[in-house]
Amino acid sequence: MGADPAPWLDQLRFDGAGLIPAIAQDWLDGAVLMLAWMNQESIKRTLATGEVHYWSRSRAELWHKGATSGHLQRLKGLRYDCDSDVLLLTVEQVGDVACHTGRRSCFFTAAGSEAINASAPGVPPADACTELARQIKDRRDHPVEGSYTNRLLEGGDNRILKKIGEESAEFVMACKDDEADGIAGEAADLIFHLQVALAQHGVEWRRVLEVLAARRGAPRRS
Repeated sequence: MGADPAPWLDQLRFDGAGLIPAIAQDWLDGAVLMLAWMNQESIKRTLATGEVHYWSRSRAELWHKGATSGHLQRLKGLRYDCDSDVLLLTVEQVGDVACHTGRRSCFFTAAGSEAINASAPGVPPADACTELARQIKDRRDHPVEGSYTNRLLEGGDNRILKKIGEESAEFVMACKDDEADGIAGEAADLIFHLQVALAQHGVEWRRVLEVLAARRGAPRRS
């Protein structure tokens, strides 16, 4: 008999029913997609196939996520917390739909001040750059009078690319001055204007993240 392919399973703290909660997180932008339950069998099946399997408490059976809908979850990474009683699955969500309601995430209902300030109802929070790209796209599709973003977009490539050139030069100068706050500020300005150019040309920020991710571990340039 071969060695246990996942000896760390013995370190996990399952509940009385042999289950452990598992949070699924988007592998690129960090958005929390859903929470479900796993047991040892579902974890082993997930590791063996590379596609996430959960345990359905309502049906009392193994649940291959997306087997019926086509919205599979391809496993990118698996971690457990400091108490060994919660799993974090980093996944590629096929079809960008994790929730049975057809939404990207099960966490689409905002509460309190978040509900008041939410710029994109039903969309789970992600990293700052993804949130920025989402806001720029919203400005593009729903112009707001007096918006600096809309002034840039109205000016087209001539105005946007000119600003990218200016911001690039300012970033270079900040680096030459070796002043941390200035470098961070100019980098933020540059990223913002780059994202406006992406929105102008209909290129999703996620495509940029995918390119960056694909380059991890690539052969070194000579």
